[in-house]
Amino acid sequence: MILYLDTSALVKLYAEEAGSGLVRQRVRDSDLIATSLVAYAEARSALARKGRSREISRPALTQCKKEFERDWLRLHRLPIDETLIRKAGQLAEEYALRALDALHLATADLMQITLRDAVTFACFDDALNKAAEARGLALLVRP
Repeated sequence: MILYLDTSALVKLYAEEAGSGLVRQRVRDSDLIATSLVAYAEARSALARKGRSREISRPALTQCKKEFERDWLRLHRLPIDETLIRKAGQLAEEYALRALDALHLATADLMQITLRDAVTFACFDDALNKAAEARGLALLVRP
């Protein structure tokens, strides 16, 4: 299975949240795990926010960041280029998505087209999942 993680799914690998177990299981079961390069900054921001709000302790945050850095190098990280940015802009308009959500959708969509293989989209945002489903991506979580 090819699994694409948006940042909401990626963070669940490191910070215990609803859906963390599901994401971890699917990661274990997948042949290829991919995300956009933009997920690095988004995930670091999300983890830092959890630390600032004391949702996770300082030692837990340090461990989360260590594990994230280790795993980041194992992920198939998809680059951002002009074609992808333009596709994201079109999808943002078409599905009323936020910019970075549209970028994740464009990345997964183009990945599926390029590989000519089904991609499962792991995301925990209903609007983004609905757009992904409309684009023909399999969903980890139904909206």
